[in-house]
Amino acid sequence: MTDLVLKPTPIQDSRHKLVLASGSAIRRTLLENAGLTFSVLTSSVDEAPLKQAGWAEGATPQTVALRLAEAKALSLSCPDAFIIGADQMLSCHGSWYDKPADLPAARTQLLSLKGQTHTLHTAVVVCRNGQVLWQHVSEPQLTMRSFSDAFLDAYLAAEGEECLYSVGAYRIEGPGLHLFARMEGDQTAILGLPLLPLLEGLREMGVLFS
Repeated sequence: MTDLVLKPTPIQDSRHKLVLASGSAIRRTLLENAGLTFSVLTSSVDEAPLKQAGWAEGATPQTVALRLAEAKALSLSCPDAFIIGADQMLSCHGSWYDKPADLPAARTQLLSLKGQTHTLHTAVVVCRNGQVLWQHVSEPQLTMRSFSDAFLDAYLAAEGEECLYSVGAYRIEGPGLHLFARMEGDQTAILGLPLLPLLEGLREMGVLFS
């Protein structure tokens, strides 16, 4: 008797080109693990002016995160492609945090977040031909434990410059996980790309089969 081998059901409409407007390795991995076929193009948008303008006008961190994601997606010229843009803001008790400039700044930032609950405002948009077709913001909340100075020193030594590539100075997919007592919300949003909402959005737009 011969075993019956079923071919996998296609999940993506090959007629539609999908582009990720991010150089983030973890965002790329999330999409790859979901079985999507896409191109990667890195946006050269300067984030600082957008953040400064948002702060000056009293915009919410959610709004600024969306503006950043949109700017990255809209900066690419890929006719007819569905372009995914994503970005994160971090807020804690009314203060905004950015990627630390160096390891001393990372240490200061982590000490200020120690024992506190902060929010990651993770925005994702899909654009096509210069128009925003879909957008979403997830807001997971993360509580850092009251770690010791000795632990913090060891963590910074182990992570090195990896601390400088995220708004929280940590990678939960790495040793940064040890900084936390509790996390609430979508883990993929914590990593930088709210995957379940994005997949549903892509199904609604016909990029993925429903």
